[in-house]
Amino acid sequence: MTTIDIAEIARTTGLSARALRFYEARGLVRPLRTHSGRRVYGAGELERLHQLITLKRAGLSLAQIKALFDRRPIDLAALLRLQLEAVEAEAAALGERRAILVKTLSRIDRGEPIDAATLCSLIRSGDKIMSEEAAKWKTVTDRYMSEEARADFAAKQAEMGEAFGETHAETAAKWKDLGSRIKAAMPMDPASEQAQAFLREWGALLEPFARVATPAMMEGSRQLYANMDKWEGEADPGFDHQVFQFIQQAAAIAKAKGANPLPSA
Repeated sequence: MTTIDIAEIARTTGLSARALRFYEARGLVRPLRTHSGRRVYGAGELERLHQLITLKRAGLSLAQIKALFDRRPIDLAALLRLQLEAVEAEAAALGERRAILVKTLSRIDRGEPIDAATLCSLIRSGDKIMSEEAAKWKTVTDRYMSEEARADFAAKQAEMGEAFGETHAETAAKWKDLGSRIKAAMPMDPASEQAQAFLREWGALLEPFARVATPAMMEGSRQLYANMDKWEGEADPGFDHQVFQFIQQAAAIAKAKGANPLPSA
């Protein structure tokens, strides 16, 4: 097998060159070097990269993965069993919530009144989902946003709600819909009209946030998504890192033409 340079690895895997260098700095991958010092990957290095991404998606921390790679005492089977237990518990909780929703919709379809116990279950279920999602985002934002940015986000919650004019769930659904449509259309030329139309939709979804965001919030958001390849899978913004990179490419093209619809600080 011939070696592949870091730019090609980034293009074909969706991982950024920055992420690859970060993993290298942590001792997780060790690319080969050409005579000129350029990083390249052979079969062994690609296998190690595949192992890294697989273990990361299974929920292991980078420190745990490093310990495995360094052959320190660590029980991979036990770690994966714990992850499986957590996933199964989450699946069971989702099943319970689904059963409540199906039961409630069935009663509504039959014209039956909804009793207080069912309504309380719906409220409790909804609150739990929101709390779990908020906890996931807090873990991520604590790593990549400044204390000032996090404080501003907390202080601006009510104002952001008014700016968007809809519930958080409704906004999240719009992001998921847009992210899914962009993903389904890829690969496409970021300069194409289709790509630029997606970019305009993206800008429209960001506009209410930009109206109320402080400079610290804007910078915090930039830092967060600049590092998305490191936290992807821990929280769900409605789109993946590959889609985000594509939008950045489309925005760069639009900006060069003086027509970038994305808000800036």
